[in-house]
Amino acid sequence: MTTAAAIAIASAMAIPVQAQSVAGPYLAARSAAMQSDFEQAASYFTQALTRDPGNAQLMESTVVSQLALGRIDRAEPVATALVASGQESQIAELVLTASAILDDDYEALIAKVPEGQGIGPLVDGLVQAWGMMGAGNVSDALSAFDGLAQEPGLQGFALYHKAMALASVGDYEGAENIFGADTSGSIMQTRRGVLARAEILSQLDRNSEALELLQRMFSGATDPEIDQIIAALNANEPVPFRHVTSVRDGFAEVFYSVAAALRSEAGPEYTILYAQVARALRPDHVDALLLTAELFETLGQHGLAIGVYKGVPSDHPAYHAAELGRAAAMRRSGKPEAAIEVLEQLARTHGGLVSVQAALGDALRQEDRFAEAVAAYDRAVTLSEDNGGASWFLLYARAIANERQGNWEAAEAGFRSALEVNPGQPQVLNYLGYSLVEKQENLDEALDMIERAVAASPDSGYIIDSLGWALYRLGRYDEAVPHMERAVELMAVDPVVNDHLGDVYWAVGRKREAEFQWARALSFVDEEDPLSEAKPDRIRRKLEIGLDAVLAEEGAEPLEVARD
Repeated sequence: MTTAAAIAIASAMAIPVQAQSVAGPYLAARSAAMQSDFEQAASYFTQALTRDPGNAQLMESTVVSQLALGRIDRAEPVATALVASGQESQIAELVLTASAILDDDYEALIAKVPEGQGIGPLVDGLVQAWGMMGAGNVSDALSAFDGLAQEPGLQGFALYHKAMALASVGDYEGAENIFGADTSGSIMQTRRGVLARAEILSQLDRNSEALELLQRMFSGATDPEIDQIIAALNANEPVPFRHVTSVRDGFAEVFYSVAAALRSEAGPEYTILYAQVARALRPDHVDALLLTAELFETLGQHGLAIGVYKGVPSDHPAYHAAELGRAAAMRRSGKPEAAIEVLEQLARTHGGLVSVQAALGDALRQEDRFAEAVAAYDRAVTLSEDNGGASWFLLYARAIANERQGNWEAAEAGFRSALEVNPGQPQVLNYLGYSLVEKQENLDEALDMIERAVAASPDSGYIIDSLGWALYRLGRYDEAVPHMERAVELMAVDPVVNDHLGDVYWAVGRKREAEFQWARALSFVDEEDPLSEAKPDRIRRKLEIGLDAVLAEEGAEPLEVARD
């Protein structure tokens, strides 16, 4: 299936321009498609197609763009024309199959036995079996699932869907027999598989087994949805089977299953086509919705992701996950304050979740609202400690916020607490070691921390820069040179690292090279970036009068080689 990813968007690159009137919209469509801007691509490919209606590759690209947006109704006529023209198109078959499912045309789905065409052996086989379920031919459907399970590599998918088919008609015992006989665990490799089996066990009045299953598979890691199920099981209440309650749900599960599997094997521009079909067939399939939004994020389409995330209802157990995703998309699209508003509202409704408080802390810290960030991290740490202990990252992030607002005592304690949880964590070792060097405290320990960080992350330009800069601050200029040069090799266009190398060169008397590095650093500075640590005015001053004079102007100690 991964081969088809190439035709999904990039196929447009080979389209011959039939006439001058096609060139404009075609080129605009191609540019939009290369940026995964599906809205613009769909619009311009459609315009191009009206001017060259027989162009098969334009048809394919139009279908892809419309399907990526979930618009099966707009993709279907073009897909029909493409197939009618005699072209083989996996994507067109995907659209036509989805359209037949939406029309409940089970006979057409059963009759779809492609010879060298179709979507693919797995999807075609599962669709045909669920079509038999829809037509009322349950025994034929179960035989079809069994036949598909004999195909190499398809057993897990086929048996999972057979279990879902049985459970959808109330045969929970038959469904559990399938799960129970799966000694390899191949049909329970996903979160949905585990939760589906827990629901099936509960329907069989086997709540204690369902509880044991959840504890074993999730190892104590829960979320609101799992917590709700556990609470019901502990109260000995029956948990309803919700995963597949109809044939339409079964079809949706087919395309979601494939999309989830493709996520690690194919490009997001291809995987999203299957996720969108799952959403179209079952709009309340929240897992498909979240996957679609995440894929839009991966493709840089933050606005589309935000719109999809908003589709999760506020009373759904996954609402907090959708809102966390929506806030992250807002931040990436340059709307940090809007993201903070979303997270603050979420903290009012879901403030008992560590992930919510941590995300709020992160968003506030990145906007330099350090006191508020510390308060959010405090809540996250307390919640974590109530559930077995805080993670190193929470302690580390809170320590950074404390350090940035000038509370060094609390910051140092936080960094050391993070190292107690994760003693060799290179980010923490680097941050604490570098900070101690800047404060001229515990210098031997500080340098040891940075050296351990470098040993753990030998290709991290930031950490190697810290080692070079620490040696520079300690007056060990000759030793600093190779480390700073290595840091610049790893981060060639970073203004801070280039600036540091300039200072080190100046300290060892290589003043012409120092000026060259300062000029490079200045060329890389983004003066519009409020988070940049580069100081362009100071760099310009060094270029004018040299580092020694700048240090004198600042009242800083002059450069002095360290004594043994």
